[in-house]
Formats: sequence, structure tokens, C-alpha cells
Amino acid sequence: MTTVAHSPAATRQVFLSQDDCRLEDFTALIEAGTDIADYPYADGVNKGVLIYSDRLRSYLDTEAERRDVQAEIARALSDGPGIVVFKRAFDPDLIDRATAAFFDLLAEEKKAGFAAGDHFAKPGANDRVWNALEKLAVSDPALFAEYFANDYVALASGAWLGPNYQMTAALNIVNPGGQAQVPHRDYHLGFMPLETAAAFPAHVHRLSPVLTLQGAVAHCDMPVETGPTLYLPHSHKYLPGYLAFSLPEFQDYFRQNYVQQDLEKGDAVFFNPGLMHGAGTNQTADVKRMANLLQVSSAFGRAMETVDTARVSKAVYPTLLEKSRTAEASGPETARWIDNVVTVAAEGYPYPTNLDRDHPIGAMNPESQADLLRRALRESWAPEQLNAEVDAQVVRHRSA
Repeated sequence: MTTVAHSPAATRQVFLSQDDCRLEDFTALIEAGTDIADYPYADGVNKGVLIYSDRLRSYLDTEAERRDVQAEIARALSDGPGIVVFKRAFDPDLIDRATAAFFDLLAEEKKAGFAAGDHFAKPGANDRVWNALEKLAVSDPALFAEYFANDYVALASGAWLGPNYQMTAALNIVNPGGQAQVPHRDYHLGFMPLETAAAFPAHVHRLSPVLTLQGAVAHCDMPVETGPTLYLPHSHKYLPGYLAFSLPEFQDYFRQNYVQQDLEKGDAVFFNPGLMHGAGTNQTADVKRMANLLQVSSAFGRAMETVDTARVSKAVYPTLLEKSRTAEASGPETARWIDNVVTVAAEGYPYPTNLDRDHPIGAMNPESQADLLRRALRESWAPEQLNAEVDAQVVRHRSA
């Protein structure tokens, strides 16, 4: 018998729920606005978004000035609007050459009969080149080097994540008529089902946005009619936002207050992953809206030791299977016992993976190794079947 008093108030201080989501608190953050006086290196504010132009290049020559610029960008992404635009960040000729290379990669994949889908559209509705970074590096190393030598990419990535960040890129083409996304927050917590995100304590909700940086490089001119991304500046500052964005009143507020930025070929946008956003509808009849979507991750998202969790999972599965078949297997203590072992033995996170091969099935995310192990136990697979499925999943995770 427990003697510890239950304290709902104390629990709510550590764990968030949709009951904590108040639209009036959210709107107070949004409506505070962006003051250009707080950002001396910026050239202006457009619809609440900070705009930087060629003038910024003159402040990047010395380490001291560069650090000052990065400090301003970090403030803009954290305490400010959460989004910055760098005009003419890439030379248009370089963009054209990279675009041609990406189209070649896309044509090769289509010729092979492969139609890549994404998290928000059916396969074939739009065009996507997953892991465009690695594919470009292998197909044209010189072009890859010229493209990713870009100083604005390094400036923004280092400002938000510090050194030794990890870069990924996925080319996204929204074809004419391509529909808008549902407004959302991004990876990590933004890609989780509500009940999963709510299981993380509030301090992890604060942490998630500083683990990644979202970016996009415009590979064509993007006037509003082509559907450039819809943004809600300052929305990243709302702590329960990962639980709030799906609520109808928050979705309605977004639809009534979002902003869009006309982009030109070579412009780059970087934003806090906690910013509420969503791609717009391409209302044109003939423009393929094309952007290279950059997702930059913290260097700290790594364990100290390498563990072959596929090997561990296969080794421990017969023990778990036997435990699950015992007379008391339906009880909560046995269920927790099994779940605790699976959590330690198997990889519980589905990323990084190869999204060309490892598609989400009926969910936002692909199946994790731990999910696979739990499914095998529910369905009482023989160890040989589990071993084969784990090996197949390992192959799906490989980049090539």
C-alpha cells in the first residue's frame, strides 16, 4: 500500500497535456511582433519575418563579427520570430546546375520504377528525392562541394547548433495543384503521435527545438501562388505547442494569421523546428515548386558506445517469447517486464533511416526496431521469422 500522496498539480508542472493549451496565451506570444531595432544586422522585417541581404556578407570576414552575427541569428530563432530569410544566399547559376543534377537523379529513380512519397502527401502526388545530400555527393562530388560550401548554411547551422552539426537534405517538388500541408511543428516531437509526445516531460519539450534546424533553399522563383511555406512567426515560443498545434482552435488561428514569403531562386530560409508551419497549395498550372529541404541536427544526438541492437534483439527474443507465453503474461507486471527489456535491447527510434525504402505504414513514422520486436511478440513469431524481419529492417535502413 502506497503512502505517497498523489499531487495532480505537481504532475502538471512536469508533464504537459492538451488541457494546458490556452489559445489566449498562444496569441499573446504571436501578437507581440518583431522589432527590427532588436536585429541591427537585418535589412528589414516582412510580415514578422527577418530579412537579411547581401550587406550581411561584409560582416562575416572576421571571427568577432561573425560571432556577433551568429548571436543575432540565434536570438532571432529562439527569442525572436523563429524564422530568418537570407536573400541571394546561393548563386543562381549554381542553383541551376544543382537543379539539373537533382532532376537527373529523379529521372533515374522514376526509370527504375520508384515513386518516393513523403510524410504529408501520397506517393506520386509530388516528387521527392530522399537523401539528396548523399546522392548528389556520389553522382557529382565537385558540385556537391560547391553547393554545401555555402557560408549562409554554415552560419545559420552553427548559430543554432554549434560546431560538428549533422546535415541531411531532401529535394521536394510540389507539382501544380499540389495541396497544402496541415499546419504542424517538426521533428522530433512534432513527428510523434499526441500520446507519445505527451509522455515526454516538459523539459524535453523545451529541448526538442534546439536539437535540429529546419532550412530550405529555393531552386526556383516562388511567388505566393506557387504555395511557398506558410509560417506563424513567434509560435515556437509556446511551450505546449507540440500538443496544441492539432487542436481545432489553433489550426483555425493559424489559417487566419499565417504569413507567406515570396522567394527568389537562391534564397534560403531557416526556422526553428517548433515554429508552426505548413507548405502551401501550388495554385499554378505549370510551375513545379522546387526546394532543397535541409534538416540540420545537433552533434550531441549520439550515444558513447556502438551497440548492435539487431544482434541483441535477436539474442533476447526467445527469452521474451517464453516470458510472454507464461500463465501470468496478461498481467501488468509481466507486461512491464517485457516492455522494459525491449526498450533496452532494441532501437526504439525509427531514425535515421532510408526513407526511399523504409516507408511509414499507416503512421507518420516507419516502424522502429522495438516496434517490430513488440509486434513479433504480439503475434508469437518463431525466432527464425523475427531474425529475418530484423535483418530486412537493417537493410532498409542502409543508405544504399
